[in-house]
Amino acid sequence: MFDLDGTLIDSVYQHVIAWRAALSRMGIDLAVWRIHRRIGMSGGLFVSALMRETGRRLTAGQVEELQAAHAEEFLRQHDTVRPLPGAAELLRHLTERGVKWAIATSGRRRTAGRSLELLGLPADTPMITRDLVRHAKPDPDLFLAAAAHLGVDPSQAMVVGDSVWDLLAARRAGALGVGVLSGGYGRDELERTGAFRVYTDVGDMLDRLDELGVRGAGDLDR
Repeated sequence: MFDLDGTLIDSVYQHVIAWRAALSRMGIDLAVWRIHRRIGMSGGLFVSALMRETGRRLTAGQVEELQAAHAEEFLRQHDTVRPLPGAAELLRHLTERGVKWAIATSGRRRTAGRSLELLGLPADTPMITRDLVRHAKPDPDLFLAAAAHLGVDPSQAMVVGDSVWDLLAARRAGALGVGVLSGGYGRDELERTGAFRVYTDVGDMLDRLDELGVRGAGDLDR
């Protein structure tokens, strides 16, 4: 089960810029590094955390307005988003080997859905978005829903993500966590949060799949 932003597509900093622009619309000035540390959370938790840091209180209507502004600002930059190295190749390799996989993202379908084309994936690709679950990361709901969609026990699955929020959610879902450095978090942070392996990016992971014990349906034990 794969996170999307910062794991399969190079979009973390576009999200940071989009959140900063959305916050600025409401007269909230927040340092970019503080925003980056929260990327990967659900939008609602993200806003709650940032408001706690600033001491600002927003009404439910203002929170909805802020989230809508973020989506608008992110989509405005979407033509600058690119797949991360090896992402499309890894997904194709897993498909060819008969390994089940899905995408589980804290983003909503409005923004996340446009990334499928970037990865060369069809619209019916298994993808669980924030719209489909009660809580997003660091709650386990997204990964539990993805495992259910694939018909697998979460304890027999792996979660690949770039943030501590992905790995916290993976632990709570009972899945093994694999970290990638392509979202800006450090190796130590990812390992402390539960990653049992950390790779530079999913391309690096593809080259080392044997370390994870990933085998296709027709593979022989070696």
